[in-house]
Amino acid sequence: MKWNLRWAAAKRDIWRPSDLLAAFQQVGFSPSLSKVAALWGGKPISVRLDDLDKMCAALNCTVADLLEAEPLAVADGGERETGKRAVGAEGEGNRAVRPTPRRSQGRSRRSLPPN
Repeated sequence: MKWNLRWAAAKRDIWRPSDLLAAFQQVGFSPSLSKVAALWGGKPISVRLDDLDKMCAALNCTVADLLEAEPLAVADGGERETGKRAVGAEGEGNRAVRPTPRRSQGRSRRSLPPN
């Protein structure tokens, strides 16, 4: 998700966290200035739904204005594989090595527990 608080605030001509705090307080939402600065400066890990609702009321926007869905990033930088394959199915040159059982040499198939 992309956090667009600064963009939504800029549409209301709010350019500083202290001005945003004043807008929040007008709708009865009174977080600390440090919390507002953290929301302003970066992407929060979590936001309470009632706080999100109050932010939208203060900025006269919707949740879709504050949060924008982004495609997931792939760790290796390649494109995400869209097709599903069955386990053990051969890929394009990426054939997985299948394990083979050890052959028993006069012993039972089961190993003995440690002493």
